[in-house]
Amino acid sequence: DPPSSPQSLQSISVLQLRLTEEEKRLLAQEGVTLPGDLPLTQAEERLLKKVRRKIRNKQSAQDSRRRKKEYLDELESRAAACSALNQELRKKIQELEKSNGSLLRQLQALIKETSTKPAQTGTCVLV
Repeated sequence: DPPSSPQSLQSISVLQLRLTEEEKRLLAQEGVTLPGDLPLTQAEERLLKKVRRKIRNKQSAQDSRRRKKEYLDELESRAAACSALNQELRKKIQELEKSNGSLLRQLQALIKETSTKPAQTGTCVLV
């Protein structure tokens, strides 16, 4: 086969290493430059795995902080709602205690009024 046939080109082509911008940035921080072609050496593989693990850990930490913030926001919202309900209920208790006191005074006045009157005899008629 001539070297330009499709089969020969496939066997000659080298797999390219594709890195994300984050991977490139972290590798640069480590002072490492990886070749653009695969396969990588064991040391290069370890470095790439280390960088990818750092990226996963960073993402996991971000997700954890986001979930924690959402949870705290929800708790704060529930606490505010409970506080508002508590205020309403306290106000209702005051109103009911005031009304209860008034009714109690009326009842005591009626009892006093009926106990000081002489007993009246009455006729009960059933129809």
